[in-house]
Amino acid sequence: MRVISFSPHRLAAWVLPAALLLTAGAASAARQRPAEESFERAVPLPSGGTFSISNVNGSIEIEGWNRDEVRISARKVTTGPAENLGQVGITLDVSPRSVSVATRYPEGSGVEVYVEFRVRVPARVRLASVTTVNGSVIVHDVSGAGSLATVNGNVTLARGAGLFSARATNGNLFLDLLSIAGGLDSDRRLSRRASLSAQTVNGSVVLALPPETGAELEARTQNGDFSSELPLLAHTSAAGRVIRGRVGAGGPLLQLRTVNGAVRLRISRPLV
Repeated sequence: MRVISFSPHRLAAWVLPAALLLTAGAASAARQRPAEESFERAVPLPSGGTFSISNVNGSIEIEGWNRDEVRISARKVTTGPAENLGQVGITLDVSPRSVSVATRYPEGSGVEVYVEFRVRVPARVRLASVTTVNGSVIVHDVSGAGSLATVNGNVTLARGAGLFSARATNGNLFLDLLSIAGGLDSDRRLSRRASLSAQTVNGSVVLALPPETGAELEARTQNGDFSSELPLLAHTSAAGRVIRGRVGAGGPLLQLRTVNGAVRLRISRPLV
């Protein structure tokens, strides 16, 4: 029987490189693990007040609730050095009837930090400006009005009420409204000059409304089709790219536009 033995010097020659490889692997894994930092803040805002938020890299989700308070929860994440997190700030501007939130990046810096927001607001609120660049905008259970926008991402408004504006460049728009009357004092009388707008370039536009809704419609799509589940008295352009008409008894203007995508007018189906 052959016995294989190692001298202490030969054993060290094997163990030391293996230990170095394990150490290097652990260091590499630590570098690849995303670093995170949380932000939490709650501030008062009366029902019917105004809320704004601007972000750059990351999505925004807003939900209405029955409190006269805004609660902001944010998560900053980076795959780079953890020190990057400290270079990106979140600022608040608070007044008796308005709250504004903004993500602040260092000027001229390409620091890779993503900020994801989850916000609770009074159910009756004016969303004066909700914007991000790279990320989606999601709003639900809000009654009022407002502007929702992103460049690269989708915009979703679920179980909402009021005349909103939704915009994207590369993304789909989906608006499911329980009513186009928002319930704010300035919305009690909906004139025919009031409007709801949903516009994107690369993506589809879907607007869901109750069957009894009355509105005027202007829908445009360059490379896509149009369909409606709501009763619609309409006429189209010669090329079929512009659809104008009346929904029900008429009312505020619905402007639905895309370049590359479909336009859909649907009947909203609230959850029971």
